[in-house]
Amino acid sequence: MKALVITGPGGAEIQDVVDPEPAPGEVLVEVRRAGICGTDVEFFTGEMAYLHSGQARYPMRIGHEWMGVVSGVGEDVDPSWPGARVTGDTMLGCGVCRRCTSGRQHVCENRLEVGIRGGRAGALAERLVVPLSSVHRLPEGVDDAMGAMVEPGGNAFRAVEAAAVAEGSLCLVLGAGTIGLLCGMFAHAAGASVHVVGRSARSLAFARTLGFDGVWTEETLPPRAWDAVIEASNAEQLPARAVQLVEPGKRVVFIGLAGTPSLIDTRELALKDVTAVGVLSASPGLRGTIEAYATGAVDPRPLVADVVSLDALPEILAGRRPAGAGPGPKFHVSL
Repeated sequence: MKALVITGPGGAEIQDVVDPEPAPGEVLVEVRRAGICGTDVEFFTGEMAYLHSGQARYPMRIGHEWMGVVSGVGEDVDPSWPGARVTGDTMLGCGVCRRCTSGRQHVCENRLEVGIRGGRAGALAERLVVPLSSVHRLPEGVDDAMGAMVEPGGNAFRAVEAAAVAEGSLCLVLGAGTIGLLCGMFAHAAGASVHVVGRSARSLAFARTLGFDGVWTEETLPPRAWDAVIEASNAEQLPARAVQLVEPGKRVVFIGLAGTPSLIDTRELALKDVTAVGVLSASPGLRGTIEAYATGAVDPRPLVADVVSLDALPEILAGRRPAGAGPGPKFHVSL
């Protein structure tokens, strides 16, 4: 089958690779739609931290935002699964440690991550094998584009949940990339007044089309008492700014990752009685995201700028937008 392989920093190509076979407890999926995210770009550039910690190495096959159709099953899997439209969890815990058995497999010390960590092959390929335990069925109301947006949506779902956003909340999202915009969408669906801070002219202009109550730069942001601040950028100075902006007694959520450490004055956290929450992975938010998409509470499809072939991915990873691409931040591959 054909798959995208990152061969080293700045190197990516489509290769013919061995067809995967499902092991016991696994399913074989014909990938229909998959997405590219910032983590994938960091693997391409060589900046991703896992490459330096030894938890990932070249050559590697990326892709962790996906949907497809089950086409085969391994031993011990119900034979009725073929034909099911599914997406899946990125985080694959060991299944036996204390974290896994308490429902926190996404922070298992020995976890594999599909297309990211531990050599587990990703979904930017014609076929994929994943454990049945990681699979989620997609209802009819969730089309292929939505299905491939469940994973990033799950991160945003969890961030908004952690921020305790409710009807009438004043919510500020720092960052106008895919995750930040999805956070804004989920917060809006929860009844909040949503404001988004971005940087580039293109991202700001696009964010203004999504129905938020305000779209700002860091310099133009008006002084307000924000009930919830979600930091979803890669800017090293904004986590500290998030703590400064949040209303005392309220919540700040950190889901963005900068390339260098971000410094926060914990005295300010304590003196403002602020609850600070870090969010890693979509895992506990996948079901809630599928439900929000199925009911129409959140529609992530406007974020998809273009749907391309597998052959176009090396150029996109290198930062070149296809001619005619829309203004959104997300690129999908149709297989």
